[in-house]
Amino acid sequence: MKKLLSIILLSCTASATFAQAKVSEELKGLINQSFTYFPKVKEVENTVATAQQKISLTETAKAPEVNYEASYNYVQPKIVIPLGGVDFQFAPVHNLATDFNASYALFDFGRIKANVNRSKDDLKYAQHNVDYVKNQLAYQVSNVFYNIVYLKNAIAIQDSVLSFLNDNKAVTENKLKNGDALRIDLLNIQSTYDAEQNRKVDLQNSLDKQLNLLEYTTGIKKSNGSIFDFDVALSDADAAFSLAQANNVDFLLAKDKIKQSQSDLEIAKLGNQPYIGLHAAAGIKNGYVPDVNELKFNYVAGVSLSVPIYNGGKTKQQVKLQENLIKQNELSVESLNSNYKKDINQAITDIKSNYERINNTKGQIEQAKVAQQLAATRFKNGVGTNLELTNASTNVQRAELTKLQYEYQLCIAKLELAKLMGYRYW
Repeated sequence: MKKLLSIILLSCTASATFAQAKVSEELKGLINQSFTYFPKVKEVENTVATAQQKISLTETAKAPEVNYEASYNYVQPKIVIPLGGVDFQFAPVHNLATDFNASYALFDFGRIKANVNRSKDDLKYAQHNVDYVKNQLAYQVSNVFYNIVYLKNAIAIQDSVLSFLNDNKAVTENKLKNGDALRIDLLNIQSTYDAEQNRKVDLQNSLDKQLNLLEYTTGIKKSNGSIFDFDVALSDADAAFSLAQANNVDFLLAKDKIKQSQSDLEIAKLGNQPYIGLHAAAGIKNGYVPDVNELKFNYVAGVSLSVPIYNGGKTKQQVKLQENLIKQNELSVESLNSNYKKDINQAITDIKSNYERINNTKGQIEQAKVAQQLAATRFKNGVGTNLELTNASTNVQRAELTKLQYEYQLCIAKLELAKLMGYRYW
């Protein structure tokens, strides 16, 4: 009863946490589109159908087996005995037989049931593996989506830098004509402009690659996202780890492997169990005296018992092997626990530190804007240089780009935390 209440409370906690997460409808649509488009999903979904067919195949072992046989044998030398001066034949030279045979496992002492349970374990593993592939794909699509958001905004910032430089270049050209500026000022602006233009080309190249990745995973080469709108309710590391153990597919797959090993152990233990079966046959054949060549109807029915006595310790060794595999899979869960605790702590740390960085960059942006205004005033009054104004204005854009990078890192850290907790936000 206590265990049941714990499960219910954990489920309620998971539902409450997940309800507070936010994700754009466009991203949800792209993720669900990827589930129907990406070939890997179809591949793993087919393994589920295969596992279901395997269960059906295993269950057919419960049904009786019927087969038809026909044979002909030419036998020499002829088997005859002289009786009363006459050769009496005991077996035909042309031996003919045809019959129907049927067999049925009356008692297999749990062999079929154990194999059916093992096949059901395979089905559950295949179903969870589909969820695993979808989770990985959703995380990939989300990363691409927010990479595109970052690159679009970075290009917009870069465009503002280029626009300022272009305007400043026009002003400097006029001053050069009036003798208020030097040729070197114009050359410095042009050099800076070219460098910034190359940065934009790099950003645009990265954006095109991300759009190609989006098309690769979803079949859609378009994204309208413009802000980092993904959010997930923060919790302490222990609560997040509990959610991960209950919902993350990695843990479900690890538990499935343990269950598969346990089922294999049960099958191995049945190696020393006896087997009781029914068999029957009916048909026609020759070889019955006194007329050994005459074909006659015949039938047979009976019960067979097979008891394993000695197999060189094979069954015992198989049991030991399966017990060791169970232990190995249990140890892998412990490693999984350790890795997830580390990753969750890291994701939470990244989220907190990026919040702090974003707050700090707000002050940097304000300071850079003040410096830009001072540089503009100095340049206007003829006491500042064009280079000072260019650097001051560029520093504003750089601070804004830094803030954008921290917002992007914050969004990715939240995505990572949601993935670790096993949240299906799509």
